Amino acid sequence: MAMTSRERVRAVLNHEIPDRVPVILGVSNATGIKMKPYQRVKKLAGIDAPDNYIYEWPELGTAKVDEQTMVRLHSDVRGVLDLFPKEVQERNKNRKPHSHCLDDWGMGQVEIEPGVWFPSYHPLADATTIKELEDYPGWPVMDDPYRVAHVKDEAQKLADEKQFAIMATPWLMFPLERAFGLQGMDKFLMNLAMVPDFAVAMLKKNLELCKQHMGHFLEAIGDNIDLIKIGDDLGSQDRLMISPRMYRQMLKPLHADLIRFIKERTKAKVFFHTDGDVFDLIEDFIEIGVDVLNPIQTSAGKMSDLQGLKQRYGSRLVFCGAIDTQHILPQGTPEEVRQEVRRVINILGEGGGYILASVHTIMNEVPAENILSMVDAVEEFGYYSLKK
Repeated sequence: MAMTSRERVRAVLNHEIPDRVPVILGVSNATGIKMKPYQRVKKLAGIDAPDNYIYEWPELGTAKVDEQTMVRLHSDVRGVLDLFPKEVQERNKNRKPHSHCLDDWGMGQVEIEPGVWFPSYHPLADATTIKELEDYPGWPVMDDPYRVAHVKDEAQKLADEKQFAIMATPWLMFPLERAFGLQGMDKFLMNLAMVPDFAVAMLKKNLELCKQHMGHFLEAIGDNIDLIKIGDDLGSQDRLMISPRMYRQMLKPLHADLIRFIKERTKAKVFFHTDGDVFDLIEDFIEIGVDVLNPIQTSAGKMSDLQGLKQRYGSRLVFCGAIDTQHILPQGTPEEVRQEVRRVINILGEGGGYILASVHTIMNEVPAENILSMVDAVEEFGYYSLKK
């Protein structure tokens, strides 16, 4: 008998074999789809649905995928997201055209060409002292009930339907990436090395604010979720952005604290998103309680060794992602996409423990035909026993 989507995902999360490899797509900014390819998918599939954005944030550019398209994409997961404070949302809706779009931390998006926005406004770019952190007037207000007022009802409705797995995706619970947003990546990485007391103070401040918001979110959403997304991008194309020693000294204790905080409040599995070649930190992730590792960037260094990943960590981690968005999805043919899906699920899906997704959000360059080829290949090759 076929499983429901929620049963399928829960089986994988419990390291059991489901009826087929689950799919997660269109759920968050880490497993989402940008507006242009979303529009193309709807057109190709003959679906008439409005163009909405996740977090009600057009400048982010990630589509809020309608239910009919989610079904066409075979996505087994539905997301429950938070919102910015009401004041921030109204401010951005009513700001002057083409002006910076700033989030609740005072960082934000700059229009680099008509209709294209890039996160390049950094309000603490020049800060190097703890006093400058203390004096910064832009720290977010995490107690605004508007942020989470809707999440209880949304999660309860999904739970009552008993059909789809539910992933909570409160916006960017990532202490390091918050620091990148406040200072710029290059500035903050330099400060980690040159002004470590200041850098650690910023990370700890970010963590406390993330925990404050996370606490409100989890209290509102209750026991109805299966996954909760956190993370921090730690890898580049062929190596880590910081050394393993620096990670273990400065950032790992903060990630461990956040995961401990979450697991004291929910039975949901921790879905940890981190781009690039993070192979050298996987044991650390397991040690601090990561349950699902995403996005398995197969184009990045040692993360391309799927067989090695599966053999070494498959009994202790669920892998999510691994369908290449750097080359295969944007540049390949539908048949090449189909064969790559077949290859990946025959390795990572062996014996369970794998949720199929693209490596990060599907970007504008990806043809609709390749997106549908990816998800349809799961129906062809993803049932157990896996077709070789």
